[in-house]
Amino acid sequence: MRIRIVDAFTDRPFAGNPAGVLLLDAFPGDPWLQNVALEVNHAETAFAHPLPAGGDADWALRWFTPVTEVAMCGHATLAAAHVLHTTGAHEGPVRFATRSGVLVATPGEDGAVTLDFPTAPLTAVDVPEGVAKALGTPPLTAFDTGPDIGDLLVEVADERTVHALRPDLRALTAYSERGVIATARAENPALGYDFASRCFFPNVGIDEDPVTGSAHTALAPYWSERLGRTALTGLQASPRSGRVRTELRGGRTLLSGRAVTVIEGDLLV
Repeated sequence: MRIRIVDAFTDRPFAGNPAGVLLLDAFPGDPWLQNVALEVNHAETAFAHPLPAGGDADWALRWFTPVTEVAMCGHATLAAAHVLHTTGAHEGPVRFATRSGVLVATPGEDGAVTLDFPTAPLTAVDVPEGVAKALGTPPLTAFDTGPDIGDLLVEVADERTVHALRPDLRALTAYSERGVIATARAENPALGYDFASRCFFPNVGIDEDPVTGSAHTALAPYWSERLGRTALTGLQASPRSGRVRTELRGGRTLLSGRAVTVIEGDLLV
């Protein structure tokens, strides 16, 4: 079967967030899916198969990190939609049946894909004791992002602090189900983005995720409230880096970005 590696939330190779993508006839057993994701060894591998016509969704979609299945993943959904559209396996908007409900990916005339995801419910919490030491800087605020995301979202002093973070990843595992999102307002919005973030997910085998679509379903409502606008652009300031355009629509968040296929080959097992 064909396997592809796609760089998501970028318009150039070797940037953004890489994801494996396999289009199947049906889902094999979970151990096989997990072994393939471990072999691919990217933040997520997306597995999809077509569903019968006339239903609520067009394709079933699941996402696996190298160590576990996850409930939601933005960049691997973008990668899967990119493969469906560029290979001709699906035309127009595609509805994915996932653990997080039906997610729609719509191709745009500019080559970008827009994902329609549920907005993460943010609940203010006290900054947990020990987070400042583990992260390497004292957070200004802290929020729980709900069960689908499973992160602790913290705002730090400024964008320079975001770029300079060198957290104790083992210590961070104690503070959320998946990991920690650290964010700050952009120092210079003229550069084309409104806020910066980095995402550390050691609990699911990802020390630092390059560009995280799902995290932006929490970052979008957080910064939309503070900046007074529903349409924003986020920079994820990992070494690979990438940008996510967000638009808050109440209970839904639109995430837009591009993708590039960088590897295509045969999976032999």
